[in-house]
Amino acid sequence: MPTVIVIDVSLSVTRPVILPETGETYNRQQLAVCGINTLLDFLAIHSKLEFVSLIAFSSLYEIISPFTRDFDALKLKLQQLEEYDKTCIETALHGVNRLVLGEWGNATPCQVVLVTDGSPGVGPMSLKHSLSTLAQRDPASPFPLPFSFPGKLSVVCIASTDDPGLQLGLPLYHRLVELAGSDSAVLVPEGPLSVKSVQTMFQKLSEANFASFQGMLKCGNLGSQIILSPSPQPFCKANDFESVKRSISDTIEVCGFIDVTDVGSPMAISRHLVLPHPTGKIEGISAGVKVEVDSEDESMVDEGKIPSFCVLLHGALKVENMAALCVLAEEWFGFVYSWADSKKKSNLMLTILEPGSNVVPWLGDLNRLGSLEDFHSMNQENELEPSFPVRPLEKRSYSQNCVVWIRQAGLQSDIQKILRHARKLPDKTQQFYKELNRVRRAAISFGFIELLDGLAAIFERECTLLPGTAHPDCALQLTHAAGVLHKPYSRDFNYNITALRTKFINDD
Repeated sequence: MPTVIVIDVSLSVTRPVILPETGETYNRQQLAVCGINTLLDFLAIHSKLEFVSLIAFSSLYEIISPFTRDFDALKLKLQQLEEYDKTCIETALHGVNRLVLGEWGNATPCQVVLVTDGSPGVGPMSLKHSLSTLAQRDPASPFPLPFSFPGKLSVVCIASTDDPGLQLGLPLYHRLVELAGSDSAVLVPEGPLSVKSVQTMFQKLSEANFASFQGMLKCGNLGSQIILSPSPQPFCKANDFESVKRSISDTIEVCGFIDVTDVGSPMAISRHLVLPHPTGKIEGISAGVKVEVDSEDESMVDEGKIPSFCVLLHGALKVENMAALCVLAEEWFGFVYSWADSKKKSNLMLTILEPGSNVVPWLGDLNRLGSLEDFHSMNQENELEPSFPVRPLEKRSYSQNCVVWIRQAGLQSDIQKILRHARKLPDKTQQFYKELNRVRRAAISFGFIELLDGLAAIFERECTLLPGTAHPDCALQLTHAAGVLHKPYSRDFNYNITALRTKFINDD
């Protein structure tokens, strides 16, 4: 999950703090940098694949670093921060929205860590003024919360509990996280303000929000410790009378295999990279052999020489072009499969479906899936081979190809397709009238009646431009289609234009 760290660089963060343990003098910005470094160190160990961006703000905001995985570069830029003018939280949040939407869009969940000294600012740019004017906002320039993307806001205040600025700003920050939603929170150091208390606070933030998912991937008697990146979030859904919140189990169990072509592309909650745990002990029990790595020799063992079920499963799924159906929790399923982002590199991925057993319509109830041998033993009299997707008895209106003319190029493409078929008459007579009727019905549905007259004019013009080598049926069929399009009954939705019977048309 991408993370945006937003740090306050207003003048108020330069206020000095005398550390109780050493008597040294630090300012609040230096303490904030120490805490952020603790967070970056945690990510470097537990979430190496996550992207982090850094924004500094005062009355304006500046993107100090775009999204990157180079945590050392972020630490270096933290040491180069300068101080500016007064605090404006709203400006910083607008900057977060623009940065995330520009980089990830509005569907990727992101974490936002706002680091400030607890002061809400003064004047018309203060947090108090921003929250008091929520009802008077112009719809064209709304308040930046809730975020334009699925986001969680963590406000970290570098201030002691007896700080007058914090006492004034804490209720406002609580109101801010309420607007953000998604389990957002305000964090304050415990005890006197010091390097240790700030680092402890960031450590708790890291463990609560950035801990990687560690669990077991099992298939029969084989298993492997795995890490999911990014860590899967709890599923939350508000129904009419209750709110549902579920989390996946620590043990992901493979219950069967299915062709990737049969799985298709079902609607999913999230997708995750499946990685073997670097320090996890691997046990193989299927052949009565137990392989364990002693803790004393872990640092001396080459991980590439240790047998891994994760690697075995990945290779098998890739070669056989299959996916593994997994049970994530009670009545909750997902698919593990091999996904390649290039010709040379592939990864083991997990797609998490919505909770329930009927979430993939063309597969039916996932609890009732079985092997092909079981199917034949139960249906010995049935000579038909089962296949996916299972086609419904009734024809759904949304199962047919839909004509979409959002842009001009789409309409031009459909007309050019009709003309390409027309130039290959009589061989393409069936395709010509099929495409013509499809476009005609779409025009009638959209109320675009002028298109019918336009098509007729195009056909008439094409007749005059046909080369001498063109088949005689081209001119005959184009003239016939143009004449029918001009007639009033061609505006009837249920009417289909049929081919003109000529000596070039095969009656079979």
